[in-house]
Amino acid sequence: MRLGVAATAPLGADVLERLAAEHELAFLLTRPDAPKGRGRKLAPPPAKQVAERLGIPVLQPERLTAEVELPADTIVVAAYGLLIPEALLERALWLNVHPSLLPRWRGAAPVERAIMAGDEETGVTIHRTVKELDAGPIAAQRAFPVGEDAGAVYAEAARVAVELLGEVLPEPTFRPQPEEGVTYAAKIGPEDRELDLSDPEDALRRIRALSPHIGARAELDGRRLTIWRAAVEDGRLVPLEVQPEGKRRMRYDEFLRGVR
Repeated sequence: MRLGVAATAPLGADVLERLAAEHELAFLLTRPDAPKGRGRKLAPPPAKQVAERLGIPVLQPERLTAEVELPADTIVVAAYGLLIPEALLERALWLNVHPSLLPRWRGAAPVERAIMAGDEETGVTIHRTVKELDAGPIAAQRAFPVGEDAGAVYAEAARVAVELLGEVLPEPTFRPQPEEGVTYAAKIGPEDRELDLSDPEDALRRIRALSPHIGARAELDGRRLTIWRAAVEDGRLVPLEVQPEGKRRMRYDEFLRGVR
């Protein structure tokens, strides 16, 4: 079996590294390098960094079209981020790693939306990639408790995903997704990052959902802050780790000393 991986974001990079420890990988298909940081210099996506370190061939087409040659029988998709043309879907078995219990939280931000909604359980679904968003038949699925923050959930999702792939490859069998219970996880926008401090429980869920990769924001003590960790005590939000604009992350008590 020739196995390829289509991945871009950190979840995909983690799945790629774990798969490479157990399978021979023919290639990584990933998005082109993109400007990053204040200097806007071109930087490779996280999955490419892993592939180059492991000596896995990297394919980075500007556009994914039917003309792209992908030498694999099965391609694992994990946080790739581009639409896959139907012509390519027909040439190989594409297995998508989705970090939710489908059909709940189809879409771009399943981990973040699950935490924001207060879900106590999430999981990983391995399903066949089809034209409709995250709607393909399911090969394997496993639940696990929602962790402390999105970072913990993504890490567990990558671990579970590779275990499930090991169970279903090389010849998965599929069952249709349920038609009931479909929800959609919209992409995180600027409004999702703004905290309502009058609702501390909702604010804490947002902080957990957006840490450690996006960051929730509020104005405290006259300063705009990104809040990375917090707790709710006596009905109010207590920041634990914050980051003033243009500054490093720090403990909240350290920030307060600086303000005073």
